[in-house]
Amino acid sequence: MFRSARQMKFSFAEPSSDISRSNREPSFRQQGSDATFSHWCRKLVSNLGLIDLEKRVAVEWNPRMRSCAGRAFWPSGLIHLNPELSNISESEIKRTLLHELAHLIAYERNPYRAIKSHGLEWQRACKDLGIPDERATHELALPTRSLKRRWKYECPKCGKAFERVRRYKGAVACYECCLKTTGGVFDPIYQLVESPLI
Repeated sequence: MFRSARQMKFSFAEPSSDISRSNREPSFRQQGSDATFSHWCRKLVSNLGLIDLEKRVAVEWNPRMRSCAGRAFWPSGLIHLNPELSNISESEIKRTLLHELAHLIAYERNPYRAIKSHGLEWQRACKDLGIPDERATHELALPTRSLKRRWKYECPKCGKAFERVRRYKGAVACYECCLKTTGGVFDPIYQLVESPLI
């Protein structure tokens, strides 16, 4: 016995594909999820036929990011963006977003293979997103964090000095001196002498 069913058709207005600054909150408030960018990314992923990824992809502004412009997390489909990007330019936001989306696409297309993060699969995804000449790193003027070095270690034999942020917990020897005399095996004769930096 067959039943006839009427199919309902829903028609929703397509949101603009424009991702300009006027469609979003001001940069000083950017943290948390960004619905405009998330929708834009879902639309791009859908056009590539990756329906499962389309359901998962989401974009968030992460105020904890410092020198990194963006970061992609697969299989969750989450993209984190550095809020400082909004102070640079709209084109950099879009480029970074496409760069990170390419990572998700590359991993989604190759879920059971270990792939290089900026390898051939990623380059193919970049080409599909319209950024064929994308580079692996950025040259943006993002603030970097520098940590003060507090400890100095010196080899008693060769005099080579090392400055460190953290203190060594155990005995450490000069690798070059140990390599020359004992083939790289620890020798207390070459144990580094610790002194605090002021």
